[in-house]
Amino acid sequence: MAVYNYDVVVLGSGPAGEGAAMNAAKAGRKVAVVDTRREVGGNCTHLGTIPSKALRHSVRQIMQFNTNPMFRQIGEPRWFSFPDVLKSAERVIGKQVTSRTGYYARNRIDLFYGTGSFADEQTVEVVCPNGVVETLVAKQIVIATGSRPYRPSDVDFRHPRVYDSDTILTLSHTPRRLIIYGAGVIGCEYASIFSGLGVLVDLIDNRDQLLSFLDAEISDALSYHLRNNNVLIRHNEEYERIEGLDNGVILHLKSGKKIKADALLWCNGRTGNTDKLGLENIGIQVNSRGQVEVDQNYRTEQSNIFAAGDVIGWPSLASAAYDQGRSASGNIVENDSWRFVDDVPTGIYTIPEISSIGKNERELTQAKIPYEVGKAFFKSMARAQISSEPVGMLKILFHRETLEVLGVHCFGYQASEIVHIGQAIMNQKGEANSIKYFVNTTFNYPTMAEAYRVAAFDGLNRLF
Repeated sequence: MAVYNYDVVVLGSGPAGEGAAMNAAKAGRKVAVVDTRREVGGNCTHLGTIPSKALRHSVRQIMQFNTNPMFRQIGEPRWFSFPDVLKSAERVIGKQVTSRTGYYARNRIDLFYGTGSFADEQTVEVVCPNGVVETLVAKQIVIATGSRPYRPSDVDFRHPRVYDSDTILTLSHTPRRLIIYGAGVIGCEYASIFSGLGVLVDLIDNRDQLLSFLDAEISDALSYHLRNNNVLIRHNEEYERIEGLDNGVILHLKSGKKIKADALLWCNGRTGNTDKLGLENIGIQVNSRGQVEVDQNYRTEQSNIFAAGDVIGWPSLASAAYDQGRSASGNIVENDSWRFVDDVPTGIYTIPEISSIGKNERELTQAKIPYEVGKAFFKSMARAQISSEPVGMLKILFHRETLEVLGVHCFGYQASEIVHIGQAIMNQKGEANSIKYFVNTTFNYPTMAEAYRVAAFDGLNRLF
């Protein structure tokens, strides 16, 4: 058993782990990263963000080909199977692993592949696939082990027709009908993907509105477009039991309804990957979802141990995890790279996609903040017409007296890119955060970004 000494050891090579390791290495620290896979990237690259977004992109291209009259000169509409589109995701995953492996090599970061657990506050033992145990001793340790789908004990995930958002990537056929239990972000994204492939989807929602944290108008738009693509949304439903058959699955709901499909995709919550870390050896507690509690410096109950990414809970986004990991090691190396990550835009890769930042109308109304609304509908935007992407809108909420931008909500083509312009203005100090920026700035034409100018004029014209 070999013993290695480091300044910083990072558990996990997903976005949070990568952000922590790179920041520490660039500050001159000797760094090691431990991961259970023999390839870097974490669940984000191999099971979550990258494969699901690559799938979505391929499905969106298929939908464009099948609905755009121009392509009829090439051929008739085509049907693609789920395994067909999965191949494109596998190619992207391979490219991502190659790129990220290069980052670690260039920054002289040592990689250990195996299951890491705490022996004490400064010692991590790594059980390698061949059974060899490596001991890593470090002054500071960052937990960035991510999360996995929550699996209730009364659901048989060993059944070949029952999947979660990890195992769905092993689906070797295209079901005619699919039940998706859980209408959160992951459930809605997969509903878009499968319905885009012509699968009849039953989307089971525990609440009375899809993604209720969104602006109500955006949520309504998502519901409309999912339904328009043959997704049957069932609100206010909870499962009683799931019955696996040889040729399908029956979902029994507490309301008395029964739904039969070829397969069921469980998308109802996630749990932190902390059960194998040996946290009991160092006195760190986890909550009911296996998540580690941290302070605003990303420090745990043990002063030399930090945590970041999905393993700490909110917001459970890859974008935030990179910054959380970087901030966690920023506290370690004290190079002024620390910040508490709280200005995170929402990016939801449904078809069409959704993105937002700041307050929504409901929140501003409840807070009695006098706001006004400016909108730009994509159907009138030249770039959207050129791209044959008429669905969507940009919505700006701003203070009617100070003109401060309070929230930006976007639905449609390139929404996750468009939102960043609004985010940049909202982050300006004092009077620099003003909706007037969008009318006093020249935007390229035609662009989707030009929607800001249109929405700003629309909102300012409402003032009196």
